[in-house]
Amino acid sequence: MSAGNHNPYILEKRLWDEGFGRIMGLDEVGRGCLAGPVVAAGVILRPNSAIPGISDSKKVNAKQRVVIAEKIKKNCLWWTVASCDIGEIEIYNILGASLRAMEKCVLHTKPGPDYLLIDGNRSITSTLIPSQTIIKGDHLSASVGAASILAKVYRDGYMADLHQQFPEFGWDKNAGYPTAYHFEALDKYGITPHHRTSFRLGTTRLYHQ
Repeated sequence: MSAGNHNPYILEKRLWDEGFGRIMGLDEVGRGCLAGPVVAAGVILRPNSAIPGISDSKKVNAKQRVVIAEKIKKNCLWWTVASCDIGEIEIYNILGASLRAMEKCVLHTKPGPDYLLIDGNRSITSTLIPSQTIIKGDHLSASVGAASILAKVYRDGYMADLHQQFPEFGWDKNAGYPTAYHFEALDKYGITPHHRTSFRLGTTRLYHQ
């Protein structure tokens, strides 16, 4: 099946038919950033319903994401956003912090989900809830795609707010990602309390993925 005609609700439809009613899609954003938190979102869609416009958050522009995010919040059964800050990233490393943020989404959900669809190839080992990991899940699953959009909108807004305190880094445009402008600002101004000091910053241009 080509990307052009792929139905992102196929996984959910199969699970709904099997009797799972609270399927949570989980995704995170911000793993590759030099600054700011890693943010995860969890979304439980209404069984056998569809929300127009859900797609990989990277494939729609910022204005579209905000509009779609509001549709998701109004029409889903449940949504939640959670993050891990700089301190947690330093303690758990960026992968561990990403999984921890997704775990927070599950723990914040009452009543809890009965199935998890997790973007990527790492599961949340601390929960006994049935789950599956999906590489490129934000494209292949509507629930994960919805979570991707909510996480992206939340984190972009958070970084835009931080930009007001540190305008020299351009976080309203790059959201903390490793752009040439961001590196030049690091070389000129040094790090802030929001930079990930375990990442290699500055003139080396080396950073964790």
